[in-house]
Amino acid sequence: MWGTVASLEISMKALFIVGLIVLALGICSFFVPLPHSEEHGVSAGDLHMGVTTHHEERVPPAVSIVLLVVGAGLMLGGRGKS
Repeated sequence: MWGTVASLEISMKALFIVGLIVLALGICSFFVPLPHSEEHGVSAGDLHMGVTTHHEERVPPAVSIVLLVVGAGLMLGGRGKS
C-alpha cells in the first residue's frame, strides 16, 4: 500500500513539472519567433540556380493560449491533495 502512495506522489510531482515546462513554453511562444528556411530554385540539366530565404515566424496566439491553459491544468492536477 505504501508503495502505491509513494508512486502516486512521484507521478503527481512529475505531472506538476511537465505542466511547468508546458506553461513556460506557452509564455515563450508569445515572444520568441521560430526560424524557418526555404530553398527556391530552378534546375535545367546540370545547371541549378537557387535562393534560400530565412523567415522568423511566431506561433499563432491560439496555440500559445492552448499551451498556457494545458500547462496550468497540468500544474493544478499535479499539485496533489497535500
